[in-house]
Amino acid sequence: MTSRWSQLDKTLCLITFFLMGLGLVQVYSSSFVHATENLGDGLYLFKRQFLFSMLGASVMLGVALTDWKNVKVLGLLLWFVAIVGLLLTLYSHFSIKAGGASRWVSLPFGLRFEPSELLKICYPFILATVVAKSFSKMRTWQKVTISLVLLMPLLLLMKQPDFGSIVIIVAMALGVLFVFGLPLRWLSLFTVTSGLAMVALIFTSEYRMNRIRVFLDPWADPSNSGFQVIQSMLTFHSGKLWGRGLGQGQGKLFFLPEAHTDFTLATFAEEMGFIGFAVLVLIYFLLVYRGMRIAALCKKPFEKAVALGITLVLFFNIAINIGVVLGVLPTKGLTLPFMSYGGSSLVTMCMAVGILLCIDRSQKSEYGSGSKDHKAMRTSFYRL
Repeated sequence: MTSRWSQLDKTLCLITFFLMGLGLVQVYSSSFVHATENLGDGLYLFKRQFLFSMLGASVMLGVALTDWKNVKVLGLLLWFVAIVGLLLTLYSHFSIKAGGASRWVSLPFGLRFEPSELLKICYPFILATVVAKSFSKMRTWQKVTISLVLLMPLLLLMKQPDFGSIVIIVAMALGVLFVFGLPLRWLSLFTVTSGLAMVALIFTSEYRMNRIRVFLDPWADPSNSGFQVIQSMLTFHSGKLWGRGLGQGQGKLFFLPEAHTDFTLATFAEEMGFIGFAVLVLIYFLLVYRGMRIAALCKKPFEKAVALGITLVLFFNIAINIGVVLGVLPTKGLTLPFMSYGGSSLVTMCMAVGILLCIDRSQKSEYGSGSKDHKAMRTSFYRL
């Protein structure tokens, strides 16, 4: 056990724990007034987030210290759990509807689970089976089967609807397939088909078209559809360079909707200023960098694909949330990893980091971090 602890990527662990701690402070600051007025206990959401953080940390370290063979099986099993969860969201008896979407499954003790969060980190395991075994060498029935397996959860996400998760999964899949050299004709077909499908989804849905209109001109309807985006930008701007100070933000006083969830970054920037925002973005950059480094140093295709896929999921979640808060992307219900309130997001993101740590540790165990090959790969990566 001691050797396993010593082989963990300490930098990635510290970054993750720092973000989780910062997230707890942010949830407390951004949710206190909301929880006091609506739930009768200003610490209600903070206490729940603290428990989620403890669970997430346990899951992360538990996965990181488990044999990779077992984690590989676990990832494939959790894929089926995610699929069952998505199916349950289609039935009103099990699902919880909020914001016009049925994305949550009701659990005992007042808890709820968002299957799409789990799907994001399981999808790379299925995708890795494609890149580990050349798609062009598969038989026709194998190609059809794997295509249906990859497509089915996207269709279920459309039914919820959860367009944001679809975008992240498709973008991640394109990134992995591109890196692993999928034949250009297949990659082009996948890209064009995905692009046309997303355009069709936008133009055939009134609420998605409305979000595009709001994105292009939020001030056309400032008191209704454009209210959230405008308040996010105003909240962000009011922090100026150094911020108002921790706990002194005004946007969370019922001016900014979702101040402790999807738009928590705006409240953070208001209190910590542009300097605090820039530091947070740098920390997220280091998180993604460590994930990319682990993927680059992997020798086996399956492990490399999983590490790359999970890192891209983290990256797109972060990038899209930042873009939405700044008003440079259409509004989408995506949380900011480790910072937004929400148990499903926090625990699954911790699991994602745990998988990266496990892959990195297994590579060190098998090849040795001090081997000539590993040192050469590490040197080549740093030169990029």
